[in-house]
Amino acid sequence: MRETISNRLAKLRTCLEDQAFDTFLVLQGENRRYLSGFTGEDGQFDESAGALFITLEQQLLATDSRYETQAQIEAPEFEIYRYEKGLAHSLPEILKTLRTKRLGFESARLSYLQFQKFEEHLKKEALSVFLVPTEDLVEKLRMIKEGEEVEAIRRSLAISESVFETVVKTLRAGTSEKELAWAIEKGLRETGAESVAFPPIVASGPNAALPHAIPADRPIERGEPILFDWGARLNGYCSDISRTIVLGSPDDTFKKVYQVVQDAQSMAIEGMKPGVNTQAVDKIARDHITAKGFGNYFGHGLGHGVGLVTHEKPNLSPIRPMNLEVGMVTTVEPGIYIPGWGGVRLENMVVLKKDGAVVLNRYPL
Repeated sequence: MRETISNRLAKLRTCLEDQAFDTFLVLQGENRRYLSGFTGEDGQFDESAGALFITLEQQLLATDSRYETQAQIEAPEFEIYRYEKGLAHSLPEILKTLRTKRLGFESARLSYLQFQKFEEHLKKEALSVFLVPTEDLVEKLRMIKEGEEVEAIRRSLAISESVFETVVKTLRAGTSEKELAWAIEKGLRETGAESVAFPPIVASGPNAALPHAIPADRPIERGEPILFDWGARLNGYCSDISRTIVLGSPDDTFKKVYQVVQDAQSMAIEGMKPGVNTQAVDKIARDHITAKGFGNYFGHGLGHGVGLVTHEKPNLSPIRPMNLEVGMVTTVEPGIYIPGWGGVRLENMVVLKKDGAVVLNRYPL
């Protein structure tokens, strides 16, 4: 792990050479873990387990007494600094030590309130440091998965699929969506996952027309679509999978919609090659669904990156285009959602290789 962290820091420092600051402040929990190995969790947005300060020559992990020992064990590549009254209060001392003149910070994570506190303490200490907002510096590195990351995701996905296979065998008419969602969550934890990647979605009948439906007390019925979306978190890495099934015999509408979604997914995966634009991949699936008459019922993007969080770059969607690169891991999840009837979503995970996308799933569609 130490070699992995050293390599990641080296890649980041290559990026920092072209930036308009001399010190980079990392506050995002997943980025902090990626660059240091420190697994402390923030708990909620206005809480922090610590921060990284990275220059071209030094790296420091600042945290409080709750995490000091953990940080020393998990982040041996970093100097550990313990603050007593919060990060903002200790910021001037840290920046003096690092001889910082321009501090780059993650604009997506630093709140305006915290920004004001930073400026207040810097002014109090008469320290002239310019704060520079940054975006996606670490996230761009995280897009390209190392071999051990792909294996971690594959293991997480294997747990997710094995649990679903067990739950499906228990399906009975009258079981509620909530009961099925709990069976999945309970199964994931009992099978070895450290947590769910996100709250499981189970949506039956008309509820399946809601892409992010919240499981309700509604009992499932025979012959209607039942949409499942779930994933595990294992050693920090997430999996994300969707399946749509029917208890009993599917009607003609379900068969037609299912086939359109399945074909759209297959066509999109086939079109995923290094250098191909993410927008173009989304268009492959979207054009097929539109040609079959369901274009108005597919509103979300085709897929997204998965790693230390469930939704990360790149996005397979009509917006924020970028070119695919070897090592990217994404979902491919077209869906059709018809109000009053229900919906079908099929989601697999793929890793991009030199010759194209390789599906990581083993559980069949």
